Amino acid sequence: MSAPVLDDETALPPATRLPSPVQGLAAVTSRRLFFGRLHDRFGSAFTVDLPVFGPSVVISDATLARELFTAGDKVINVQPNLGRILGAGSIFSLEGREHRARRKLLTPPLHGKRMKTYEQIVEEEVRAETSTWPTETEFASMEPMMRITLNVILRAVFGAVGKDLDHLHRLIPPTVVAGSRAATVPELPRVLGRVDPNRRYARLHAECMEYLADLITRSRNDPVLEERDDILALMLRSRYDDGTPMSDAEIADELVTMLAAGHETTGTTLAWAFERIRRHPDILARLVAEVDEGGSEYRHATILETQRSRPVIDFAARHVVAEHLELGPWRIPRGYNVMVSIALLHDDSREFADPDRFDPGRFLGTTPSPAWLPFGGGTRRCIGAAFATMEMDVVLRTVLSEFEVLPTDARPERFFSRGVAYAPSRGGRLAVRRRA
Repeated sequence: MSAPVLDDETALPPATRLPSPVQGLAAVTSRRLFFGRLHDRFGSAFTVDLPVFGPSVVISDATLARELFTAGDKVINVQPNLGRILGAGSIFSLEGREHRARRKLLTPPLHGKRMKTYEQIVEEEVRAETSTWPTETEFASMEPMMRITLNVILRAVFGAVGKDLDHLHRLIPPTVVAGSRAATVPELPRVLGRVDPNRRYARLHAECMEYLADLITRSRNDPVLEERDDILALMLRSRYDDGTPMSDAEIADELVTMLAAGHETTGTTLAWAFERIRRHPDILARLVAEVDEGGSEYRHATILETQRSRPVIDFAARHVVAEHLELGPWRIPRGYNVMVSIALLHDDSREFADPDRFDPGRFLGTTPSPAWLPFGGGTRRCIGAAFATMEMDVVLRTVLSEFEVLPTDARPERFFSRGVAYAPSRGGRLAVRRRA
């Protein structure tokens, strides 16, 4: 990461006077609360100095976010980024031409006609998981949602069955949890090795990569590879514009990326969706009526509103590599990170009227504004956004068609940090009874 260059032409937003270690502790323990208080004091742009990320400008203005995401080669992906966790071959680690080429290669399997095949997988996994749900007894929805999204990813991405499915089921969840923690914590001194999430993740990641290497080799030698429609098979058959294939190491890193980015975040958003609709009986009734009528518009709007009001990932960021980056009235020097606070932007009343109100109607008959950023923005927007949206839609549709979701007047669940992702503090409590 390049060192910041401060000069007379630098114009940074106001900064807190708290020492960097104190800022880091506040960001690790409660990033949303820390950034929220700085926003209340300084407005939509302020400067922080954080462990792992270093000197950074935090913004929560839609215009500034759009300028950042369209800054071209003046910025690169945030440094350090998730590539530190996911591997050098991950799309998170690539820049410029390499990133564009990889994105072009990975986009087709996650869009288009194949979605119908994936929809069937999602519905099968929902029905299998819900077959053992208790009746009229509260339980944390996050665990079953995580199992559904993990099974969907394992089947859709790997075509995994039998022993492969069982082994990956054991290996992936603790690896994802450890990686989420490690992504926001600097490597700790050796004496703290037992509690250092970076070291735990390194061990789990190594085991995961060893197993994936074997799975890739077996898939490459599969006599029916050409007939398979799972994403691993499509990646093995795909070619860049110059005719070259992805290496096994690159494929392994991308598989880990899909697991990490597409499993935890989708499962957590679904837990938030159930947490939200149980507290709004009128919205719940409208969703059920729409399912019975075969519609989907209000359900899709509810997903958008859940992502707005309860964003699982609360920031997207870029690293300044130009001498300076002009961003509104600010002139940010090379070496700084610029972080878009998705949480603060989604809570901005200038962009979303009455932001504390859960209102799917705000997304009916309209395209989400540029201030709606649950999947990030620009060339770094989540490549699996369409897949995740499809998955959430099918899960909600299937559950609401099979079960009566019981409302509650319990207090809203708080945000709980799992590292990178924010989950409902009680796991998105859910209670159901099977519909007649």
